[in-house]
Amino acid sequence: MAVDATREVSVHAKADPGDVPPGVLSRAAPPHAPSMAERRTEPVTPALGARPAADGSFRRKVWLTWLTLVGLLVGAGYGLHLDLAYVAQKLPFLLGVRLAPDGFIQGAVLTLFVTSVSMFFALLVALVTAFGRMSGNPVAFAVATFYASFFRGTPLMVQVLIIYLALPQIGLVLGALSSGLIALSLNYGAYLAETIRSGMMAIPAGQREAAMALGLPRWVILWKVTGPQALRLIIPPAGALFVSMLKDSSLVSLMGLWELNFLAQSYARSTYHYMEMLIAAALIYWVLSIVFELVQYRLERRFGRGVAIVGPH
Repeated sequence: MAVDATREVSVHAKADPGDVPPGVLSRAAPPHAPSMAERRTEPVTPALGARPAADGSFRRKVWLTWLTLVGLLVGAGYGLHLDLAYVAQKLPFLLGVRLAPDGFIQGAVLTLFVTSVSMFFALLVALVTAFGRMSGNPVAFAVATFYASFFRGTPLMVQVLIIYLALPQIGLVLGALSSGLIALSLNYGAYLAETIRSGMMAIPAGQREAAMALGLPRWVILWKVTGPQALRLIIPPAGALFVSMLKDSSLVSLMGLWELNFLAQSYARSTYHYMEMLIAAALIYWVLSIVFELVQYRLERRFGRGVAIVGPH
């Protein structure tokens, strides 16, 4: 009995006496109740959907399934008797390897340029809007919510046409490329702002309060404490938005820009090779999306390191 009492007191001595209910020391401790030190030494399980390390066959099965599906897709395309020679002839133009007649970029290169620039400005707009949504200033909050409501509540195509076709009526004339960049930046900035705001609001207030108690400046708290934790939550939906922006960049073809979708339709109309050109454009978009998804996956792993479920599992 003396050994049991000593063990009982040593287990509960690790806890704060103020947190122990009356009479708890008189109860027998569970026979297999692990201490906090024991819990910390147990294996941990990643909480970001990672597969078990020992499950190497999972990756092989995934790759095998992908290769099978790609093989079926290639077989289906072969059965359509496509004019691959014509595709090979126009592929350098679709990829943007060759410049447009006016010397400007075209095809997939122009698509990537529009997406990258719009992505950069959308991120800047989203940060300002997100902080406005979290601001205690009623004017900043009202402006941020009004902007987000308008650009999330109206179609992107309508916004493109308003900027490119309607603004000249009031004397504001913008070029086709500028109109496309502004429309994509403002539209996706509104969506991205809500993603950033929700990621920041998901961080427990105790994290910020503890950092402030240590005397850290606000910018250090944002950069070193709350920011990295919020990025772990922001990156997956933000990555999905950027992939969508890559595909929605095809709307700039409405303004005559020689991007990938515009070229595919132009070549298809001139020779009636619609199947060949549209499938080629779809595959190029798909490859570009996979590249974006791989970058997103790397970022998720980078900012998700160290996140684990501690304790029995």
